[in-house]
Formats: sequence, C-alpha cells, structure tokens
Amino acid sequence: MKKFNKISTTAFLFLTLTTAFACNEKKQGNTVTLLSHSLQATEPSRDNTVQIALLLDTSNSMDGLINQAKSQLWDIVNEFSSAKCGNGTRPNLQIALYQYGNDNLSASEGYVQQVLDFSSDLDEISEKLFSLTTNGGEEYCGKVIQTSLQQLPWKNNPDHLRLIFIAGNEPFDQGRYDYRTALGNAKEKDVVVNTIFCGNYEQGIHTFWKNGATMTGGEYMAIDHNKEVVHIDTPYDEIIIELNSKLNTTYISYGALGQQKMSSQKEQDYNAYEMEEAVAVKRAVSKSSRLYNNKNWDLVDAYDDDAFNIEDLETKDLPKELQQKSKTEIKAYVMAKKEEREKIQEQILDYNTKRTAYIAKHQTENNTGELENVMIQALKKQAASKNYSWD
Repeated sequence: MKKFNKISTTAFLFLTLTTAFACNEKKQGNTVTLLSHSLQATEPSRDNTVQIALLLDTSNSMDGLINQAKSQLWDIVNEFSSAKCGNGTRPNLQIALYQYGNDNLSASEGYVQQVLDFSSDLDEISEKLFSLTTNGGEEYCGKVIQTSLQQLPWKNNPDHLRLIFIAGNEPFDQGRYDYRTALGNAKEKDVVVNTIFCGNYEQGIHTFWKNGATMTGGEYMAIDHNKEVVHIDTPYDEIIIELNSKLNTTYISYGALGQQKMSSQKEQDYNAYEMEEAVAVKRAVSKSSRLYNNKNWDLVDAYDDDAFNIEDLETKDLPKELQQKSKTEIKAYVMAKKEEREKIQEQILDYNTKRTAYIAKHQTENNTGELENVMIQALKKQAASKNYSWD
C-alpha cells in the first residue's frame, strides 16, 4: 500500500509539473524534458498569458506609425488567435500602450505616458490607439522602457511570454536615463525588448536601435512607417460587414458599464470603417475570435464564465427589456442570443477564409503592413522559445 501511495504521489507531482509548465515542454523521442523552476514561484499555466507592451513615439514625424498601429491591430490579433501552447491550450493576450516623445506630455515624466495598462479588452485597446495624436518632441527610449517595466504588472511565470515593442526614429541613446540600464532591468524580468526603427536600416544600427534589441535577445527591425498599405477589395467584404452589424445585436449589456461599453463597441467599428473598409472587415474577424470576450459587460460572454452566476444579478443591473422577466426567461433569452452569435461568427470566419484565398490569388506584391509584418515575425520567433505553435 505504501508503494502504491508513493507511485500515486509521484504521478500526481509529474501531472502537476506538466500542467504548470506545459508551454515549456521539450519532447525528445518518447520522453518529456521540463524546465526546472520553483513550483511555488509560478502561476498556473491554464491562465497562460502573452503580455505585449507597445511603446510608440508620438512626436511630429510619427503620424504614419500611429496610423499603421490603428489599422493593423486587428491583423496582429487575428494572427495571435490561432496560437497554442505545447499542451494544446490557447494563451490569453494582454496589450499595454505607452506614448513618448510628445511635447504635450509632462517634461518631469520624461515626456512619457502610460495610455493603457495591460488589457485584454480589444475595444479599449482600439479606443486608446485612436486617441493618440502627434506633437513635438524629445524621444527618450531608455526612459519609456524603464517606466513600462516599473509601472506594468508583469507576470513572473516562466511559461509566460513578456514582450516590449518600441518604435521611433530618433537615436536610441537620447535622454538622461541610460537605455542599457533599462535593458538590463528588462533582462532581469525576462522581458524581451524588440526595437522598430522608423527609417533606414543602417541608420537604425548607427543610432543604437539594433544594440537596444540584442541586449535582451530581441529583434531589431526597420520599417517605412509612411508606407501606404494597398488593400485588395473582395466580393466578401460587404457581406462580412453586414454580418458584423448583426453580430452586435447579440450583445446584452448589464451592470454599470454595460451601455457605455456597448456604445464603445459600435464606436470602434466606426473608427475601423473610417480608416478603410478592409480594416473594418479585419475587426469583424477579430470579434469572431476567442480573444474578443466582453464578460464584464455582456451577459452572453459572462454566462460562459464559471465565476459568474446570473442569479446574483440585481434587476437594476439588467437592460430594461429583461427587468420584468423571470430568471428562467432570462437564461433562455441569453442562450438564444448565444446560439445566434455563434452562427454569425461561424459565417464571418467562413467568408473570411474565402476572402483570404481571394486576396492571395489577386495579390501581385507584398501589401502587408510594415508594422504588422515585423511584429508578427518577432512574436512567432520568440513564442517558439516557450513552445508555442500556430494552427
């Protein structure tokens, strides 16, 4: 019996370790080698998270960069939606946003501002990107990197991927805060810093942008931030946009922020459409992915959350059309909307598959966005070190 208990305990410990470090499994033949980390110092990987801090130069010359960030957010989200860990689970995505080098920002803070803490709310991320304007200024890369390291709640699980992408076009060593000190601090936190120089590749090397990346094992990239991306119109674009309007009708707001967040959802649809019809299509695809979850204000998403109990909701927190209904009727209404939403999302994804094939057939040159392209390449390369893969 003691022998059986010993075997059971060993098996349980192995199962626990496998669960805790699933994204860091390295399979060799029939054996599995696990990275050895203190179990007590980590968080369970069933909540595996990729954290990305985007640090954008918003000085006068960076309008093109900001426009690329606004329009290509959805490409990055859509690409990431198919990522998976070594154990087949899907990682979460959190994005934080900083701006630097803008004369409208506080000089005492080094012309650096946190625009958004780590967030998985895609509407909020879009809203904050569209709030950015350019002006000025003095661009201090070391200062903004160090500020993001200090202010953001970086996770400490070795499974989690922690990335900084900093983009700008002035020398990397400007400012009083030594960028090498900031990068040393990033390395201690296991945060990989990727640098995106907006300009000539060789000029970026001479102005220390490449050195800024290699110090933490990151990627150095140079882009034409003023490149205009030419989108290919397809016969499926208007169909997807129409389906997106139907998708919005499946959301049931609740709580203090419900109506406000529902309005924000429509506003970000409008922002995407104003940039380009193709951007609105990509956003609709993102809204049909697992990463677009609004459980904090939408009853359909909340209902799927184990921590949520519809019985706990007060009548005043419900939309008016549900306030006179019984709990049974409310549940039936939510389930009907859930079924409707899933059908619409499936249609959007099906049409997007046809749309993607159409673009591939008619594309005569590489029309992918500069920012999107380099970020996805770096993300995939660094995710491979944590045993992520893509469908």
